Amino acid sequence: MAARTLGRHFGTRRFRKIFVVASEGKNTEPQYFGILKDKKVFPGDFMVVPLPGKSDSSPPDVLERMRDYLEREAPDQPYEAWLVVDKDDWKEEQLAPLVEWVKQDPATRFLALSNPKFEYWLLLHFEEGDGVGTPQECDRRLAKCPCGYDKHSGLFNAAKMTRELVEAAVKRAKKRDSPQCRDWPRKSGQTTVYRLVEKILEASETGKGRGE
Repeated sequence: MAARTLGRHFGTRRFRKIFVVASEGKNTEPQYFGILKDKKVFPGDFMVVPLPGKSDSSPPDVLERMRDYLEREAPDQPYEAWLVVDKDDWKEEQLAPLVEWVKQDPATRFLALSNPKFEYWLLLHFEEGDGVGTPQECDRRLAKCPCGYDKHSGLFNAAKMTRELVEAAVKRAKKRDSPQCRDWPRKSGQTTVYRLVEKILEASETGKGRGE
């Protein structure tokens, strides 16, 4: 079967930038990045394409899913490919292939890692995130937040994730990533997901007032 293109995938619509996001979680991450597709809140000539897995997966699984998608879709529009993974208990050798893949084409490939896990990024929407050393502590704190996060399903109330909260999370995460790590944060209580979301926000800013 011939490879499809992103241009065909999205019909005749052309975008200034497409953000392809492959993540570990089957619920939390796809739901979150689905929020950023809401053009009423995040207008602009960009598109976010979440690539959810059928079940929670490992970093190598995320990389394989991204590779498979890009091979099938053969992008013909400006795009960025983002691997979004957790630190959890993954070893350096399990994360190294992702770092190497990004280094092969740093203009279009990126890695965003949350330590201890993606839910820490959600937590930063509501608080400073100090003193989070374990996934369990992250879940406990997030469960008390207005988003109504449920650790069993990985789902939350998307309506609570306003643009203002997203912008606040970017500021908090950027402050904690100082000096900026080059590949992924080694210390718990840090996340580089803000680098992806900041780019999406910038793309949204350029689309304001265009009737998107």
